[in-house]
Amino acid sequence: MRAMVVEAFGGPEVLHLAEMPAPRPGPGQVRVRVEAAAVNGWDVKTRAGATGAPAPTSPTVPGLEVAGVVDELGEGVQGVAPGDRVVGFAVGGGYAELALTAVFARVPAGLAPTAAVTLPVAAETATRVLRLLDVGPGETLLVHGASGSVGELAVQLAVRRGVRVIGTASPRNHDRVAALGATPTTYGAGLVERVRALAPDGVDAVLDTTGAGVLPDSIALRGGTDRIVTIADDTAAELGVVASWRSERDAGELAEAVDALARGDLATTVGAVLPLADAPHAHELVESGRAGGKVVLVP
Repeated sequence: MRAMVVEAFGGPEVLHLAEMPAPRPGPGQVRVRVEAAAVNGWDVKTRAGATGAPAPTSPTVPGLEVAGVVDELGEGVQGVAPGDRVVGFAVGGGYAELALTAVFARVPAGLAPTAAVTLPVAAETATRVLRLLDVGPGETLLVHGASGSVGELAVQLAVRRGVRVIGTASPRNHDRVAALGATPTTYGAGLVERVRALAPDGVDAVLDTTGAGVLPDSIALRGGTDRIVTIADDTAAELGVVASWRSERDAGELAEAVDALARGDLATTVGAVLPLADAPHAHELVESGRAGGKVVLVP
């Protein structure tokens, strides 16, 4: 099969097409003919050697999320059959013509694989951090990076709970943030004053999806470190803020998110759909921060 691989750390140019052995599903896994693979910030960090992981010693396929058609079942798999369309977390990389997944959900008819593949990482992360923050009706949540893939889902899930959300985003994304149900504001200098003007009674919780140095302002707005969670700032520990890194993948929660997206009760944004061979450009888009939504690769 064809796959995009990394054989050494470096810039986007280290990604290249290669012929790789077709993976075989192990117990609890299914193999899919990939119709869409999403590009995440973690893929970019891994390719650049910024995660602390050892350098690859053989061609490695990146990619955390895949959607496609099941073509082979591993031992013990139930509830899905060859020919079914699923979306899930890739096992062993998703930038390929064939990929494995063990935590997955069926994709309803009418939901495009390029839309479904926006969900696994973002929905899991948004659900996890909102569970940690424990926000409820009548409370105010500040979301840094409200127009990003995790931010936009966290906004919607919080609003559905009756939470008032203030979301930071660049001015060009303010209309989109408002459409999600949040009150948009601009990030950068003067943030504390702008948020206090929007929420004179203070904010009850803060989610940082950006890693853009917003934790000191968040602490000022909260008057302490309680109920602040970051998924992107490595300085969290020294500041006494909770950093949530560990994924809690759940097929049932993923299925709920997929069904909500299919019904129109959740929305995600696809910024670009590119051929598999354009993975270097896809990484450039993600690194730029100006993709305008999820970047998706199609074999």
